[in-house]
Amino acid sequence: MKLAEKVAVVTGGASGIGRALAHRFAAEGAAGVVVADLDKAGAEAVAREIGDAALPFACDVVDPDHADALMDIAESAFGPVDLFCANAGVAVGEGLGETDDWDLALRVNLRAHVNAAERLLPSWLERKTGYFLATASAAGLVTQIGSAPYAVTKHAAVAFAEWLSITYGDRGLGVSCLCPMGVNTQLLHGSGRAGEVVKASGAVLEPEDVAEIVIAGLETETFLILPHPEVLDFYRRKGDDYDRWLTGMRRLQARVAAG
Repeated sequence: MKLAEKVAVVTGGASGIGRALAHRFAAEGAAGVVVADLDKAGAEAVAREIGDAALPFACDVVDPDHADALMDIAESAFGPVDLFCANAGVAVGEGLGETDDWDLALRVNLRAHVNAAERLLPSWLERKTGYFLATASAAGLVTQIGSAPYAVTKHAAVAFAEWLSITYGDRGLGVSCLCPMGVNTQLLHGSGRAGEVVKASGAVLEPEDVAEIVIAGLETETFLILPHPEVLDFYRRKGDDYDRWLTGMRRLQARVAAG
């Protein structure tokens, strides 16, 4: 997918990977970029930085009605949405987590993706074109030590993106799933012990570096976009010998716990 003259929507666009994606899409010549975020002031700041090609929109992806309002404003301002980036995410819950952690993680990290797809698919299938980019995590492929809600909901985000690709890939829908490890964002630095594990596992990239890799992945319509190439090796080892991989992860957890 080429971004020139396309209309893109980015949730979680006020900071981190979302902000970098919005800037990068505009630089590629997008006809319009909607910067959506719970942080209204942050979304407005990013849109100002980009200029006339960007529109801020304050929304909470936890609200099941957010997708209708978000797509309506995008279509009114720029035309039919070509690329939707389900980028908003939360890293909540230590260990098994609390009920509220699970509710929030499921609604933001998974259900928001489903809500957006429900709103967009009829138009995309009619037009025989459209692209869904899900920001998941390496945790969605190889788990996350320290947080069950995060690990499980990121697995679910990957699974939903897979399902979309399998079900609609022959009907004009493109799907990619972004699965980075450590990225220098508030999400990483505020995720407690789980974040410390991530930082110890590999390089921490800047959001702008991730955005560049996303552009390349969209151009080749690659399903798994992996800013940290070693994640593919981890994933292969998991598939080659699941029990050995589980043993290795328990050892890693013990090393982290020992400090």
